[in-house]
Amino acid sequence: MVGIYVRVSTEESAQRGYSIQDQIRECRKKAGTDEAIEYIDEGISGEFLDRPGLTKLREDVRKGLITKVVCLDPDRLSRKLMNQLIVTEEFDSQGVELVFVNGEYARTPEGQLFYSMRGAISEFEKAKITERMTRGRREKARQGKVVRDYQVYGYDYDKEKECFVINEDEAKVVRLVFDLFTKPNDKVDGINGIAKYLTKQGIPTKRGAKVWHRQVVRQMLMNRAYIGEFYQNRWNTEGMLGNRFRSPEERIRMRERPKNEWIRVPCPAIIDEETFFHAQTLLEESRRRWSKKSKHQYLLSGLVRCGDCLNTMTGRRVKNWGKYVYEYTDQKNYSGAKHPGCGRRINADQLEQEVWEKIVRWLNNPDEIAAAAEDMAEGQTSSFEELEINRLEAEIERAKEGRKRLLNLFAQGLSISEDEIRESIRELKEKEDELRERLEKIQEMMKERERLRYSEELIREAAEYYLNKQGELTFEDKKEIIRHVVKEVVVYDDRVEIITF
Repeated sequence: MVGIYVRVSTEESAQRGYSIQDQIRECRKKAGTDEAIEYIDEGISGEFLDRPGLTKLREDVRKGLITKVVCLDPDRLSRKLMNQLIVTEEFDSQGVELVFVNGEYARTPEGQLFYSMRGAISEFEKAKITERMTRGRREKARQGKVVRDYQVYGYDYDKEKECFVINEDEAKVVRLVFDLFTKPNDKVDGINGIAKYLTKQGIPTKRGAKVWHRQVVRQMLMNRAYIGEFYQNRWNTEGMLGNRFRSPEERIRMRERPKNEWIRVPCPAIIDEETFFHAQTLLEESRRRWSKKSKHQYLLSGLVRCGDCLNTMTGRRVKNWGKYVYEYTDQKNYSGAKHPGCGRRINADQLEQEVWEKIVRWLNNPDEIAAAAEDMAEGQTSSFEELEINRLEAEIERAKEGRKRLLNLFAQGLSISEDEIRESIRELKEKEDELRERLEKIQEMMKERERLRYSEELIREAAEYYLNKQGELTFEDKKEIIRHVVKEVVVYDDRVEIITF
C-alpha cells in the first residue's frame, strides 16, 4: 500500500502557496495509483518530529501496512536534518521505498550525501525564515506599530493601522479595578476581593471566561499599557512553539529579555499616572497590608514598623499581671528569621487610638495635608524647575554632539593626537554624567511634589467617604480608610510617626 504524506505550516502557505490539495495531487501523480492512504499535517511546523499525521504514518510503516511513501519534498518530512535522517532510517529499516516529487532519493553514498545536503539547506532556510520574520517584527515595533493582537484587556487591536484603540466598555472595568484597589470602599478587600467582585457582577474576561482569577487582576494593576506605555520584544519565546508536543518537565519557559532590548510603543492611556503608581506602591506591600485574618483583629495590621531595627511589628496576645492584653512587637521568633528584632513592644489599643485620632483630625481638616505639602515644597517653583530641566537637556545634547564632532575629526585624519581626543571625550562624558545626575534630582523632586499632591487628594477622598458614613463606621471601615491613607506607622521610643502616601 502507498502512503502519501503532506504537510503545510501557516508561514509556508502564506509565502509559497503550498496547499494540501496541490501536494496530494502531485503526490498521487508521482505514485501512479489512486489506491493510497493520505497522512496530513495541516498548520504544523516542520521543526518538530511529533506530528499526528507523521506519527500515524510511522506506526503504519512499522506494522507493515505501507510499502511505499510519496512526499512532495524532503522538507515536508522535517525542517531539521536530524529528524529527516531519523525518519528515513526507519523507512529504510522496514524496506519501505521513499519517493519525492521534487528530486530523487537513492540509497547510495552519493544519494545519501545529496539528501543530507538538501536537509541541511532546508534547516538553514527555516532558520532564515524565522530570523527574517523576527527582524521584520522588531522593525515594525521600532516604527511604533503593534505587530499583533496581544489581547490586552481595555483595548481592541486595529489590524489595518497596527495599533491599540480603547475599548470603552472594557476601559470602564479597568478604571473600576484601579478605583476599587486604590480608594476607600466597602465593596471589596484586596486583589482577591476584586476578582470575586468582578466574577459576581458577571463581567467576562478578555477571553470570555466567567471567573476572574486574582493573578489576572494583579497583572492588570501592573500593566503599564494603561498609562500609555506598551513594550514589545520584552519576552523571549524561542522554542516555545513545540511545547504542546513536549512533556511538562521538558517545556521551554518564557524568559524576559534585558530591559535595554524592550521596544516601547505608545498606546492610548486609560489610567492617570498618579493612580497607577499609587497602585504599584500598594502592590509592593499588599502581602502584609492585606494579610489573613487572625482570631483578634488589629486595626494597623501590616502597617507598623520599629523605628530602630526596622522590623515589622505584628500583633499578639500576652499575659501581663495575670491579665491578657494585645500589643504590637518587632520580635521574630520563627526559625530562619534574619532579624530577631530589638524587643520593642507597644500596647495595641494605645497605638491604634493614637493613630486613628490623628487620622480623624486629618479627615475633619484635610487642608492640613495641603499645608504640609506646601511647606515641603517651599522655595521651589515649578516654572523654575521646568526651565532648569530644559537647560540641562540642552546641555546634555551639546555634550553628546561635542563627542560626535571629536570622533568625526579623528576619523578625517586631522592633526589631533589620539590622547587629546580621548581626554576631551572623557571630559565631555563626565560633564554629561554630572548634568544627567542633576537632571534626575530635579525630576525626582517634581515627582515628589506630585506624590504630595496625590496624598492630599487621597486624604480628601477618604474624608468624603468618612463624612458620609460618620456615626456608623465599623472596624472594617476604619481599617479600610487607614489603608488608603497611611503607608506606614513607625514606632520610636518617644514618638509615633505616621507616613502617608
